Amino acid sequence: MQKPQTYPLEHVGLLIIGDEILLGRRQDKHIPRAVEYFAGIDVDISWIYILGDDFDLLVEHFTALRQRGDDCFCFGGIGATPDDLTRQAVARACGVEVVRHPEAVRLIEHQFGEEAYPNRILMAELPQGAELIPNAYNNIPGFSCGSIHCLPGFPEMAWPMLEWVVKHRYETAENPHNVIVSLTVVGARESELIGLLSRGQKRFTEVKFSSLPRFPQQGVWQIELGLRGTREQVEAARSYLLAEIAAAGFEVFG
Repeated sequence: MQKPQTYPLEHVGLLIIGDEILLGRRQDKHIPRAVEYFAGIDVDISWIYILGDDFDLLVEHFTALRQRGDDCFCFGGIGATPDDLTRQAVARACGVEVVRHPEAVRLIEHQFGEEAYPNRILMAELPQGAELIPNAYNNIPGFSCGSIHCLPGFPEMAWPMLEWVVKHRYETAENPHNVIVSLTVVGARESELIGLLSRGQKRFTEVKFSSLPRFPQQGVWQIELGLRGTREQVEAARSYLLAEIAAAGFEVFG
């Protein structure tokens, strides 16, 4: 059997759906796990949205995602209750009908027997042409429509499913090659470092520069600078910044 075609994954977005998150009835657990997981495979998280159970708003976002072509993992809203609107919103954004997916029907019937009807079977109603994402927890699948991957809101179900999608749909780094280095500049305000940071970014285009001011400690400003890239690139950029910062008369650690 021929292996399905896979695609490089360098950037990803997260879409977390549910009024319960916005109303504080449930605390999100996906973002911290996603930050750790995707950093471990050298994939950058480009954006994170948290949306309520608003059909028009969901359609608007899914339509924009399809137009942009972003790879997106969506958590929540694929259940059978009236407030679960993800399946319908994705279908509307894709311009297709919601239909009962034969394999999803088979899986749900196999898992629940007669108790699949009349309600659980509704979770087999997916956008026409959707591809299933297996769910080892209870056999109720998630689904993919192009680069939009829709998963349950429950982490114990969603994360094995997400890892399955990454393994079967994408190419990622087995051994992450990016490193992160921090430098702490003492006695400087952020505005005083903009020039040398801009010059550094132009010189080391493959390195990501970041700057995070800290409130004054005993009246002294501190700025935490971050560098992310391959070890060789980061070391070169670090040496450059150390020299530039010293020449500007500021103390630096790291």
